[in-house]
Amino acid sequence: MITYQQISKTGGRDNNEDSAIFVEVNHNYCFVVADGLGGHGKGEVASQLVAEVFEREFWVNSLNNENFLASTFQKAQDEVVELQKLQRETGGMKTTAVALTIVEGQCSWGHIGDSRLYIFEHDKVKLRTMDHSVPQMLVAAGAIKEKQISTHPDRNRILRAIGGEWDSPKFELSQNKLSLAECQAFLLCTDGFWEHITEKKMCKLLKRSKTVKEWLDAMEAEVEKNGAGRNMDNYTAIAIKAR
Repeated sequence: MITYQQISKTGGRDNNEDSAIFVEVNHNYCFVVADGLGGHGKGEVASQLVAEVFEREFWVNSLNNENFLASTFQKAQDEVVELQKLQRETGGMKTTAVALTIVEGQCSWGHIGDSRLYIFEHDKVKLRTMDHSVPQMLVAAGAIKEKQISTHPDRNRILRAIGGEWDSPKFELSQNKLSLAECQAFLLCTDGFWEHITEKKMCKLLKRSKTVKEWLDAMEAEVEKNGAGRNMDNYTAIAIKAR
């Protein structure tokens, strides 16, 4: 049985440019978290549009899971770029996005930017997406350690975003479907969330929690505690338990 819970908060900012949706169609699911970039409300417009595109497309194509993520990311990109042209706004109307589908017992995911998906099994992180960011590249090059990403001075330098120019590959998409039976839980979240909580703490709180709400509430408390006095960014998360 799939259970899920969502939060989206302004943090220390005046406006929330994050967006999130979850859609359930005949016991199939789509979850999306997006983090708008650019400020002045333009990032919010981009993130909301991406969420709306995924929601609309999943209602129509929930069973076309083989191509759903690729086609929907492309449609989201096309619609954001078109809106940029209409509003003559090419600088700030951009967003990251991470999407997870669970269809007929199979999981697929894709992302662009530094909004993340974590997959858990046996109260441990089984997998997480790799950020399209400067610090993640430095980790790959061996210049810094993984744990330094959240505090790196270039942590906000995103290499790919919806609404920006896309180079190939446009986004990362799992090439092999992962069975839901192999997954205990999932977490989709923006950088304003994950930079204030360690994977170790996520796992510890997952092990302690009886419900998905209890797990997400506990993680949010940790994020708020660690982000206090640090001019926190907006933070958004969707927590999902498969069992």
